[in-house]
Amino acid sequence: MSLAPIFESLMLICFGFSWPLNVLKAYKARTAKGTSLPFILLIITGYVAGIIAKFLNHAVGYVLVVYFLNLTIVTTNLLVYFRNRALDKRTAVISYPKRETLGA
Repeated sequence: MSLAPIFESLMLICFGFSWPLNVLKAYKARTAKGTSLPFILLIITGYVAGIIAKFLNHAVGYVLVVYFLNLTIVTTNLLVYFRNRALDKRTAVISYPKRETLGA
């Protein structure tokens, strides 16, 4: 057995541990401020590319499970981002209502 899949899994697990913490923090913050949508999309693209590479190389194994787990967690982060962005918009409308113009 090659050690490469073990080290690849270890790398993915190390990256993967940070995402649930980030999702929880973002969910509790209730704001999208400080969150980068392009960064999240770039990470998702990277995981999808890794998954596709596994299938193209016929290297479907337990490492693929870790890719899918991380992709699921990062996608959850994406959903929390859009939820928080909607909360930000709602807060902005409540905080800054439109002014009605007074008749002359």
